[in-house]
Amino acid sequence: MGLFDYEFRLEEINKKQPPLQKLNAVIDWELFRKPIEKALSIQAKAPGGRPPFDKLMMFKILILQRYYNLSDAQCEFQIKDRLSFMDFLGINLHDKVPDENTIWHFKEQLKDKNLSQTLFDLFTDKLGEQGVIAKTGSMVDASFVDVPRQRNNKEDNDTLKAGAVPIEFGKNKKKLAQKDTDACWAKKSQETHFGYKNHVNVDQHSKLINKYCVSSASQHDSQLLEDLVDKDDGALYADSAYRSQDIEHYLQGIKCQSQIHEKGVRGNPLSDQQKANNHKKSKTRARVEHVFGFMTNSMHDGLHMRQIGQQRISACIGLLNLTYNLFRYEQIIRLKIS
Repeated sequence: MGLFDYEFRLEEINKKQPPLQKLNAVIDWELFRKPIEKALSIQAKAPGGRPPFDKLMMFKILILQRYYNLSDAQCEFQIKDRLSFMDFLGINLHDKVPDENTIWHFKEQLKDKNLSQTLFDLFTDKLGEQGVIAKTGSMVDASFVDVPRQRNNKEDNDTLKAGAVPIEFGKNKKKLAQKDTDACWAKKSQETHFGYKNHVNVDQHSKLINKYCVSSASQHDSQLLEDLVDKDDGALYADSAYRSQDIEHYLQGIKCQSQIHEKGVRGNPLSDQQKANNHKKSKTRARVEHVFGFMTNSMHDGLHMRQIGQQRISACIGLLNLTYNLFRYEQIIRLKIS
């Protein structure tokens, strides 16, 4: 083996412009260091012992994990196996790689401190300061986030729907740890989903996510609109599921122009003019679908997750939305979208 074989191979890989290396070229990762280290600072109990892994590197591992939708075990293996992953993290063949338990523990720390939301807001504010998010209009929509389906009997399901935990689950802590008591079933267009929803407010111009909320799969999209839209949005594009008198009054109150699709009802179908208006609005509103399309295709089916419980899912959805914004920002800079 030659002295420079590793460097030569890595140079060949980077000529292909892997997505992680393109991200490294435009993102100032140090932006995230201070809030992560401040929130996760732990005083050593005694001198000695193995030094902890760099927290910024651990955060980048989670971004890598969300982009490729890897389990903790697969994430550990792929970092050890792939030169492009090591290059993204700034480590070499002789460096120690965090194992799957270390990755899981770091995610738990982020969840407990609600750092996914904090880091998402930090990056979004930075984009606003740079003028990348123009705030000339917003689009809202929601997508199902599917999790492993539970095989419960009817009595247990009835108890869970009532907002309680079945007695049998409570008696066995190991069984309860494997049961998602927060997720719900929902059916849409003959498709059945079990899990949660990722509600997003997306900038009309840049297709960057401004805000997000997480709910169970059974909650109607429109119920979280007031948490997603405020007076800074200017105009709002959404499909007819968000059309109601209450929402229209709310938008008028915050002086946000409603561009929500109109919907017909039995005995009062849409007129040709209303259909034409909806078609015109769709040219803008449809752009929000590109966000979920990227999460599904480029992020390796990112809307399917393995975690259990709404708190963990919320943390992962926050990282998912942040990861999307990072890659979308890289695309805007690289393609000079104006």
